[in-house]
Amino acid sequence: MKSLKLIFTNGRYFTPALLFLSLNVIFGTWAIYIPRITKNLDITEGKLGFAVFFLALGTLSMIPFAPKLIKSIGLGRVMAFSITAFCLSFIAPFAASSYSWLCASLYLVGACSGLMDVTMNTLVTHIEKQDKVQFMSLSHAFFSLGGMLGAGVGTFLIPIMPSAFVHMMVVVVLLLLLNIIFMKNYLKLRVIKPEKEESFKLKHLKPLLGLAIISFLVMASEGAIVDWSALYLERVTLAVAALLGLGYAVFNGMMAFGRFFGDSVSAHYGSRFIIICGCIIAAFGFGLVLSGMTWVAITGFGFVGLGLSVVVPELFRYCGNLKEIAAAEGISFIAGSGFVGLLLGPVFLGFLAQTFDLRSSFFALLCFVALAALLAFSLKRN
Repeated sequence: MKSLKLIFTNGRYFTPALLFLSLNVIFGTWAIYIPRITKNLDITEGKLGFAVFFLALGTLSMIPFAPKLIKSIGLGRVMAFSITAFCLSFIAPFAASSYSWLCASLYLVGACSGLMDVTMNTLVTHIEKQDKVQFMSLSHAFFSLGGMLGAGVGTFLIPIMPSAFVHMMVVVVLLLLLNIIFMKNYLKLRVIKPEKEESFKLKHLKPLLGLAIISFLVMASEGAIVDWSALYLERVTLAVAALLGLGYAVFNGMMAFGRFFGDSVSAHYGSRFIIICGCIIAAFGFGLVLSGMTWVAITGFGFVGLGLSVVVPELFRYCGNLKEIAAAEGISFIAGSGFVGLLLGPVFLGFLAQTFDLRSSFFALLCFVALAALLAFSLKRN
């Protein structure tokens, strides 16, 4: 709770948390309107999955350039540009009048979100090093909180909004105004150059492989819920329109709750135990989702969020303490594996839903987290 007090009493630390929050408020708003957008454009689950692939492609195409832009232009300026570009870019999918326009606009969204993701994590790392404080985990909690606000509050605003486009415009304008107010806290910042740059070596692959697979499976499951939870509630549980965004909202709310208290729980029980328990809780949650009953499924999404909330932070913690591997090398490898899973999860789910059905896709996610739990048992206790 010390870091929480730090964020709310100092604009320097509140601003990065606001950036994390803003990113997922936008994605949360997108999530609740996916069923309406797919219906308006008359596209199938498979086509939606392919469209989401363009979002992933845009993100992956930008990531290699983000560090170069930060180094040449400056961390603060790139951060200001990326939050502005990301917010404005998400208007395009809501204005799409054709499938090709949707794919193109999602590619643009992906590129902007990739730049923003790298930049805001670099911003937090920079401030942590400069001020000798720790609030990275709490910043990610605000990311989850943003998804809950975007999907939860957004769901209740749907009946009073003239259209999805107007809803997103209101969200974009409010978030941009709020972020512009706080831009002064980072606008002049430049990144700290590392004392020694280390490269990843092939000999490190073996001890990291199990951790990388767990990261991929867990993040793939998390990414799938962003784009498919509302559609699942609509088409499988036959939920009314007012409840379609609650699955994603509850998921993010419980994920935020888990991340607020994850550090203290880990201190008592250790990373291995937390990773195993988190995956088991998530598997139980997916079991509830597969019940096909609306409120049981929404509760299930909450358990999935609670379980997954602690897994990735603990993977980083566990990896950072491996004696034979430099922390920077290991964490970057695990983060990269998880990020690929986060991007490919929704795409995989789309093609699986097209081949079989949506319920089968969520059963695959249950298998993902169950496999991650089994792999976690193979981790060393110390």
